[in-house]
Amino acid sequence: MGEKGTETSLAFRTRNPHMALAVEVAGKSDVGCVRANNEDNFGFDSRYGIFVVCDGMGGQAAGEVASKMGVDILLDYFRKETTYQSSRLSIGAAASPGARSLASAIQLANRTIFQAGQQQNGHNGMGSTIVAALVRGNSLAIGHVGDSRIYLVRQGTIQQLTEDHSWVMEQVRHGYITLEQAQKSEMQNIILRALGSEEAVEADVEDLLAFPGDLLLMTSDGLTRHVKDAEILEIVQRAISLERACAELVETAKERGGDDNITCLLVRILDRPWYSNIFNKLFHGGPQWQNSI
Repeated sequence: MGEKGTETSLAFRTRNPHMALAVEVAGKSDVGCVRANNEDNFGFDSRYGIFVVCDGMGGQAAGEVASKMGVDILLDYFRKETTYQSSRLSIGAAASPGARSLASAIQLANRTIFQAGQQQNGHNGMGSTIVAALVRGNSLAIGHVGDSRIYLVRQGTIQQLTEDHSWVMEQVRHGYITLEQAQKSEMQNIILRALGSEEAVEADVEDLLAFPGDLLLMTSDGLTRHVKDAEILEIVQRAISLERACAELVETAKERGGDDNITCLLVRILDRPWYSNIFNKLFHGGPQWQNSI
């Protein structure tokens, strides 16, 4: 399940019997302090282990349309995955089935947004970034296009798992400018890859291992432009809940200008309680723990 809005906050802890690990999820999206509408969108379906954040772009609310399409298509893909299995992309022999499915889902979202932009008046040129995570068993597949990010918080440290597809970060990677210069650049909004900008897009997809206690942060750049990695780590570690952590992250970005929409989605990996299967067999209406497939 998922939702979008100018002031959206969701928190869930649920269960799926096919998963080896459980997940706890919270998300929040805010229009910020400057923009008139919210072009960010997030969604998840923890029954299928899929979590998505999109940041739209384009005039006349086209960004809102593109980001919603991105989220909806990813969620629908994994809810009906058997329908799409024959169309999985070949992205390397070492890639897991989950990573191949994630790459295929992102390509489907790109084609659909591109075609909609060509066909609908006022939506030409609309697009969206995307970050997506697929949790299955003890494995984690991540994929992204654009400058929205995924972070991993593990054992008191924070690590950015994605590399921004932006002009300034490309300059940093080639050594032309420093990271500090990039963070102050007026060209931060130039994106090199986005869903819908071309008929095909190259998504970066990676397989990782997930461990109990891991925390994933999926976020649009409205947060990361204002809140540094070390501050993000401090906030999520001291917060009494994932929902509270999302609220604090958003408020911190707003206090520092909030010149863009701000969205964050937190996914905590948990051990499935040993007694969860017993509860499910005896009490169908009892506590539920959502596990990744």
